[in-house]
Amino acid sequence: MGDTTSRQLVLLGTGTSVGVPMIGCHCPVCDSDDPRNQRDRCGVAVEAPDGIFLIDTPPELRLQLIRERIDLVHAAVFTHNHADHIFGLDDLRIFGHYLDGSIPLYCEEAVEEQIRRAYHYAFSETPANNHRGAIPRFHFERISTVPFSLLGTTVTPIRLNHGRLPVLGFRFDNVAYCTDVSEIPEESWAALEGLDVLVIDALREQPHPTHFSVQQSLAVVEKLKPRQAYFTHISHHLDHAATSAQLPDHVDLAWDGLRIPLGNST
Repeated sequence: MGDTTSRQLVLLGTGTSVGVPMIGCHCPVCDSDDPRNQRDRCGVAVEAPDGIFLIDTPPELRLQLIRERIDLVHAAVFTHNHADHIFGLDDLRIFGHYLDGSIPLYCEEAVEEQIRRAYHYAFSETPANNHRGAIPRFHFERISTVPFSLLGTTVTPIRLNHGRLPVLGFRFDNVAYCTDVSEIPEESWAALEGLDVLVIDALREQPHPTHFSVQQSLAVVEKLKPRQAYFTHISHHLDHAATSAQLPDHVDLAWDGLRIPLGNST
């Protein structure tokens, strides 16, 4: 972890809330043999100088970490409190056992409230089972849009809107991750300037009330002009090869397992 030149951001999943293939669907994308059309729910692993942290804990988290050979996670940061972004949290329980310590969860108040409800057993003062490893060991770290230090890197939260729900994107080094977004507030654009890589929501071609479409995300890319952009939170309406062929050279659909190099911390 000390070699900052080899650090990476790993896209654990790039799919919409129902994943791809979608249950009960046999469209060409859901039945495709192209592995880049197989999309777990969205999550990211960030290799920081002093450890690995996650952005969100999607339902397939255990399988994603095994697939990417990520053996240890030190913290998690959350964009928002929807099920496809928090319902893999119990898979972090083993890391509290490995580290013999509490795993910090960095999030806003609404996310903490939902996690406490969904995982009440982890925070009960009188747990039903208290043998070693049975209860996750977590503690909360409240965040806002103020940059904070995590595992040797600076994380800058960025206010975004997911329909009417305020959510967070995150920037570290010169990479920004902005999933589940339908609007970038005026005050947030400055935090997204000068990027090497932008990873941003692009659900489908047609407009959607809570997600950017492909054309809306292309407009964001044109305004911000990152060196490279990847579209994530992708539905089964977008075939990887066909869609990517129509995008500008510096824009591509992301895929599960994509690794993006990270430079020195900012």
